[in-house]
Amino acid sequence: MSTAPEPVTEPPVILARGPWAIEQVSAHWREDEFEPPPGHAEAADAAIEGLQRRGSPSHDGVAARLVDYRVEGEGITIELQPLRWALRLVAGDASLSMAALCVTRSADGRWLAGRRAAWVSSWAGRWALGAGGAVDLGENPADTLVRELREEWAVSPDRVRGEALLRLPHKLVMFVGQAWLPEGADQHVTPDHEHDAFAWWPREIDDWPDEAGETLPLMARWLSE
Repeated sequence: MSTAPEPVTEPPVILARGPWAIEQVSAHWREDEFEPPPGHAEAADAAIEGLQRRGSPSHDGVAARLVDYRVEGEGITIELQPLRWALRLVAGDASLSMAALCVTRSADGRWLAGRRAAWVSSWAGRWALGAGGAVDLGENPADTLVRELREEWAVSPDRVRGEALLRLPHKLVMFVGQAWLPEGADQHVTPDHEHDAFAWWPREIDDWPDEAGETLPLMARWLSE
């Protein structure tokens, strides 16, 4: 069984579209933990074993699952519940596990791109924009954007906003945000061990290198609208 989601070939479903200021994003956590369908726990166990065979550090714990959301006025309220992190690795059904993606820009509009290391759980060996990861227990997804940027690239944004709530075909939910770094901070980004290369791609998306593929330019153009 694959230990990572298959590359997305279908478009994501847009559940809600911002933009939202960070203070306009609220999160409420339920106390009851998600009970997975029969067979999912065993599939998650197999996925973790597969990661360990690839040389990955231990990957498991408690993360977030989307239960519901409400767009109210200019803000969004997201209802979450705890679930086992490894359920996001179950092929075809990530149980609405919640992750955050912080697309990151320099002060002059360039795009931070990083190549995912071969051992990571998702999108291994592929280029991605900015920083991303699971929403931790009790965390607001808006705060996840800033935390992941700091953990993966050792920088903090000058400003950040929520852009959209998406559901991918394999039932992983993404809270997508966009962040802009302070002037000069692009010279100080330091990738973590989950990346084996990085680059600043031009502000003009048409000038991006071939390794950007097709999906990343589409996302960038969408965020630029």
